Amino acid sequence: MCTLLTSKSLPLLLLLLQPLPLQVLMLHKYPYFSEEMEEKFEDYWDEIHSSGPTRPPTKDSFQKHVILEADFKLHDSFLCTHEMLSRNVHTRHYCRKEHFFLYMTYEELQKTCYNMYVACKNGVRKCHKTKKLIEGVRCGLTEGSMMPDCQYETTYKKGYALITCRWQDDIGDIIPDYVNNILEIPGK
Repeated sequence: MCTLLTSKSLPLLLLLLQPLPLQVLMLHKYPYFSEEMEEKFEDYWDEIHSSGPTRPPTKDSFQKHVILEADFKLHDSFLCTHEMLSRNVHTRHYCRKEHFFLYMTYEELQKTCYNMYVACKNGVRKCHKTKKLIEGVRCGLTEGSMMPDCQYETTYKKGYALITCRWQDDIGDIIPDYVNNILEIPGK
């Protein structure tokens, strides 16, 4: 009789033991979160713990992770380490092996998406090359594997940026997706 009771109660017991939804937990742990902050936290939490692909980049995320404003000193040797950490540039908390920051406006870079295809650094012909020389930095990982222990070497570059682009449905436009390389021109 005891076995019959426990076998029928097991599904009910399992339902009762499921973890509480994140929203309920956050109300008790983080009562000072605004609705917007809660939403950002939930998105961040989902991205870190998901096993699927990350969400496609958006115009805002690309600007945040790639574009440098006019007040940056491109020759600062700590620029990459500082910016990678402060801008939260990583892949599920793993350090990126390579990243580029560009010193140009987003609007100029977006126009590049309409240029003809050229070969990327890996030889695949799906990059677009800027028409003008641009300035930027290449960040190469020197030590660490997980955030915040990532240390980067900052290398100043002047040349043509190679970028990939993708369509963003919600704004109905093609946007820069990834900086593949900065092709330096010998003698320039």
